[in-house]
Amino acid sequence: MKPQATVSLAVKTHRSVLPWCAVLALGLGLTLSSCVQRPHTQVPVPGQKFSMYEWHGDGVPGVASVKIYLDQQKAYFFKDGKQVGWTYVASGKVGHPTPSGSFHVMEKNEDKISNLYGTLKDADGNVVNSDFNLPKMELPEGMQFAPARMPLYMRLTSDGVGMHVGRIPKPGAAASHGCIRLPKEMAEKFFANVQEGTPVTIYQTTP
Repeated sequence: MKPQATVSLAVKTHRSVLPWCAVLALGLGLTLSSCVQRPHTQVPVPGQKFSMYEWHGDGVPGVASVKIYLDQQKAYFFKDGKQVGWTYVASGKVGHPTPSGSFHVMEKNEDKISNLYGTLKDADGNVVNSDFNLPKMELPEGMQFAPARMPLYMRLTSDGVGMHVGRIPKPGAAASHGCIRLPKEMAEKFFANVQEGTPVTIYQTTP
């Protein structure tokens, strides 16, 4: 049998059991080692509904832990090492970086009030500055400082960085003063499922 016929027969014989790239390799007279199967990568479907978060942890037993990836602006919730939820977050913007490293929940406070940031209002209650830093800015005479609320606060550092309910103006982009902002629905899930001592690991980049 001629070599070309052998190749043709091999292609025909193995077409049903080999991946298309292997069939092509045989047809071109290449070795099968030149055909390397790639892991499947999911491609976003145009028009697919955007998801801010997902949660499948209700009623799931296990020790809780959280991993946060700042390059993704996402947090992942685990029970006994199994992922049960994820959410977009908003971490510290330029000038107010969120620290990376290994932390644990130090405190839970349902209605935390910031003693650093808030809004500056005039005598009539009109907002003059929505990003006022009380320790670093002088409070003008006749003005009042309205501290920012940080509902469902979960402290991670002694200097006040924590996870809490907050606005996420642009999913995937940093926006806070250093804390990890969560959508209200997911902050409720996190708050209900962590305890003081729950480990939280923050990564600058995804490993």
